[in-house]
Amino acid sequence: MTDETTRKLLEEIRDAQREHLAEYRSVTRQSLDLQKQAVTRQEQLGVMYRRVIVVGGTVSIVLLALLAFLLMRWGNRLF
Repeated sequence: MTDETTRKLLEEIRDAQREHLAEYRSVTRQSLDLQKQAVTRQEQLGVMYRRVIVVGGTVSIVLLALLAFLLMRWGNRLF
């Protein structure tokens, strides 16, 4: 092999490595963006879940209080 051939081959290898590095950076950037989106969605779902639990618990307490009130007021006639 001549020096020119060796130089050309090394340049091709260098260029291929640069392309691979650029592709790796692109994929890594996309992966990090997807992870950030997933974390954001998970946080939003956590907030929504807490709201559902609070509303559901409040409704349950109100319904149990109403049931207790109705049983105390009308229990004698029903049973």
